[in-house]
Amino acid sequence: MNRHVAPAGRPATYQDVLDAPPNMVAELIDGALHLQPRPALRHARTSSTLGVEIGGPFDRGRDGPGGWWVLDEPELHFAADVLVPDLAGWRRERMPELPDAPWTELAPDWVCEVLSPGTRRIDLTDKRRLYATSGIPHLWFVDPLARTLEAFALREGAWVLIAALKNDEDVRVPPFDAVAFPLAALWPD
Repeated sequence: MNRHVAPAGRPATYQDVLDAPPNMVAELIDGALHLQPRPALRHARTSSTLGVEIGGPFDRGRDGPGGWWVLDEPELHFAADVLVPDLAGWRRERMPELPDAPWTELAPDWVCEVLSPGTRRIDLTDKRRLYATSGIPHLWFVDPLARTLEAFALREGAWVLIAALKNDEDVRVPPFDAVAFPLAALWPD
């Protein structure tokens, strides 16, 4: 359930994000405040497991190339928009150190949204558009109900589908194609 909250007679601001209830994820999209409850546990499990599968070889360099920061639910500031993807990653050559702040203006090199009934529409439309205009080169959508992963690459400002995986197929998809993992690892049952 995504709630769109329009402050009376004015565009929403970052103060509205800060004033949001702590049990809600607050985002600013095109001047509007969007609130959604914290993810359900099955959603959180899928997101966490993906972070582990990618984080070991790419963030920590365990049995993989390293060279990335992979973060859960980072707060991204793009001009007046504030987005909170489920996961995001930065190549360390672009972000040598993690900022000592609760948010960043540096666009990640990869974002992933785990789709749920309450976030699906906004993830696939508004956030997808803003990720493209922010120049993020890689975008993944993981759907735990359909058991799918769709990966997109940004080419000349438009998203191009580069992989569509389902069920238990192996995931070896840019930008994390140096090490494979089974898609089935993401499904909690």
